[in-house]
Amino acid sequence: MSAHRPVTRADLGGLPLEVAPRLLGALLRTEVDGEEVVVRVSEVEAYHGRGTGDVPDPGSHARMGPTARNATMWGEPGHLYVYLSHGIHSCVNVVSGPEGVAGGILLRGGEIVEGEDAATRRRLERRGVVRSPRDLARGPGRLGDAVGLRHPQHDGIDAVTGAVQAGATARLELRVDPVPDIATGPRVGVAGVAGTAAFPWRFWIPGDPTVSPFRWGRGAQEAAGEVARPPVLD
Repeated sequence: MSAHRPVTRADLGGLPLEVAPRLLGALLRTEVDGEEVVVRVSEVEAYHGRGTGDVPDPGSHARMGPTARNATMWGEPGHLYVYLSHGIHSCVNVVSGPEGVAGGILLRGGEIVEGEDAATRRRLERRGVVRSPRDLARGPGRLGDAVGLRHPQHDGIDAVTGAVQAGATARLELRVDPVPDIATGPRVGVAGVAGTAAFPWRFWIPGDPTVSPFRWGRGAQEAAGEVARPPVLD
């Protein structure tokens, strides 16, 4: 495994689209109720908020501005935005960008490199089945289950200082040498134009078995056709 170092606030000071590729190969270390799990990140997605960057992001939870749900995205970089998806899946995002500018990087997938027993037990408790080790953290809901971070009690946990929150700690470590080969493309399962090639804001390590397969979000395939269609000239 390559060398890693603790992440700093400065590392995460850029906007998500800039920072997201740098998180590939990073390690997220969590300790929940005395059990440590470490995941090596293989796949991420960038999300901006209202007023963040040059292009509005219609796929972001913060696209309409600050709310109680997305408050962590507007805060200090290095905290983790842990939100609930479909009422059951706790998904983990790394907040990046200047404080007051919304941004999150979804940890879409990774490989469990330490604490496989604990990760497997958590997955079995929440999902009832684990087909293979590569599936332990393949997909954002599975990753959240495996590392043990839950919404709402762990939303906002600090992955820079490792401060204890609701019986858990989290620390993020970056590769000293960034991943040399990176793939990019549309985000997975995101609705409408935000899930098309107009937003190639997903980044992954090519050939890594823990990367999730692409699937269209609601209306995204239709929107992709509209995006690709040449303009009608009068």
